Amino acid sequence: MTCPANSDVPTILFGAFDRHNFGDLLFPHIAAALLSDRNLRYAGLLARDLRCYGGHQVRALAHIAAEQDTRPVNLVHVGGELLTCDAWQAAVMLLPADQVQAIIARLRARPQEKQEWASRQLGLSARAPYCVSRLLLPQMAKMVYVGVGGVALDESESAFRAEVLASLKSADFVSVRDRQTQAQLESAGIPVRLIPDPAVMVAELFGSRIHQRTQASEIARILGTFPHGYIAVQFSADFSDDATLDMIAAQLEQAAMESGYGVVFFRAGAAPWHDDLSCFLRVASRMCLASVTIFKSLNLWDICALIANSRVYCGSSLHGRIVAMAFALPRFNFLPVAQENHISKQAAFAATWDATSSPGVVGVHQIALGICQALAEDSGQYLRIARELSTRYRQEFSAIRAGLA
Repeated sequence: MTCPANSDVPTILFGAFDRHNFGDLLFPHIAAALLSDRNLRYAGLLARDLRCYGGHQVRALAHIAAEQDTRPVNLVHVGGELLTCDAWQAAVMLLPADQVQAIIARLRARPQEKQEWASRQLGLSARAPYCVSRLLLPQMAKMVYVGVGGVALDESESAFRAEVLASLKSADFVSVRDRQTQAQLESAGIPVRLIPDPAVMVAELFGSRIHQRTQASEIARILGTFPHGYIAVQFSADFSDDATLDMIAAQLEQAAMESGYGVVFFRAGAAPWHDDLSCFLRVASRMCLASVTIFKSLNLWDICALIANSRVYCGSSLHGRIVAMAFALPRFNFLPVAQENHISKQAAFAATWDATSSPGVVGVHQIALGICQALAEDSGQYLRIARELSTRYRQEFSAIRAGLA
């Protein structure tokens, strides 16, 4: 029997929104908006206060578990590429930036010590800490996964993969955001639903809030600087070698000349292993002809507003792409040369949900062509996809919501 929707059973929204990555920061906002009458708590791996970036004040899941009594609780994994994030990666991404290189250098070749260090940092012994075991919260009423990803799960170390699959098998409801992850889990005997990424809801749920951010000083500056429009560009620190930056600069300069648009670089994530401001500065210094600027705000809603007001988004961030999709804008991802022939979460998502005629995912040497193709796509098709995805997500989430205790 399903309990009434206004049940007093606490619902823990859990995910990687304890660090700065704007896609992860969006997820609990979306879940909370669709669970507005619930008794909600916000949990990550570590306690963090990210409200200054538009995020949440987050408690550590281990601390919540230690305090929990015998009363039931729901746990909702709110989204993201959670199924392939191991404890070492999670712990490093939660470090202050000035500590990262030292800890990597010290533990790089010491796998056992890496795991022990990560366990101490997180207060959890799990190899896959973002896939919660019922043993951590024995009184758990319902455990669900909402639109998560794990395209490289089959390539993961066997003990890690076994832990992930065990956690998923114990869940009450599992939904994933791409067919690649769906196929892997179904082959392991786990029933899953296919659902778009939660960020497809951002325009429908928060369009007015994001529009209001266009009055903020930095957004207003961008719009005043580029009255004819701009290309929103982001990429991670994986692109930091000089040859790659040379290619990105040349491609963006060509695209800017052909389109007449400016180029605005922004960071989609400031956590370790995400975006590096110095890379944007190095690219901008290589661009002689194009109008270029760097958007410095790390506020979640400012980033959404920057994308929503652009002419086209291109970059390595999956959620840069998805926010552009939600606002029915041209978009595509590009990847480093080393990753071009490997399955990626960007390619998997595009293949599952985007138009086959869209550029999808390209190499850095095809950025100008990708921008041209994305801009040439029928705007009506972009609008249709945005509406279909938000409708599909709302329908699927309604079933998840109804199943909570």
